[in-house]
Amino acid sequence: MGAAEGLMIVILLGPPGVGKGTQAAIAAEAHGWLHLSTGDLLRAQVAQKTDLGLQADQYMSKGDLVPDVLMVEMVAQHLTDVSSEVVILLDGFPRTIAQAEALSGKAPSGSIALSLYFRASNSELSSRLTGRGRADDTEEVVAHRLKVYHETTSPLISWYQEKGILVEIDANRDIASIQTDFAHAVDSTLKGFSQITG
Repeated sequence: MGAAEGLMIVILLGPPGVGKGTQAAIAAEAHGWLHLSTGDLLRAQVAQKTDLGLQADQYMSKGDLVPDVLMVEMVAQHLTDVSSEVVILLDGFPRTIAQAEALSGKAPSGSIALSLYFRASNSELSSRLTGRGRADDTEEVVAHRLKVYHETTSPLISWYQEKGILVEIDANRDIASIQTDFAHAVDSTLKGFSQITG
């Protein structure tokens, strides 16, 4: 069973603390879109003791990253289970060019129509992350997480830009202003997308 035509995937990019998860949750609730957080998906698969979940748990229980091949398979499997005429906000995946290439090969043809890049300054991100009050959010840890992000995930920005589907959103503003731009970008893409698929 494959995903039906009309499925539109929006890739959410942005560094830790930029607020893309918050924005996706608000947009999904307001517009009836599907917010797919790969972290939530992993936890659900593990809880349901699916084959993929059991394999992933072998890595997660040791604190290791789940391999690309399992992550791609999990996301691809979920995409085949959703109905058509749905907008999926994909949050937390892909994180590398290799994952993005694998996802392109597994997703229904033409379904990845938009990538939103939430941009914020490092100083803004550091103050947000260190202000959350979590024990692991020390300045050193935050600086390291941002460095890892820029090394591994930043190349995706130019990758999607070259495909002509990247839209940048200034995330140094209040939640409502960011949400307006988020919804506008998805709606505009959806209009053009519906004409192509319809």
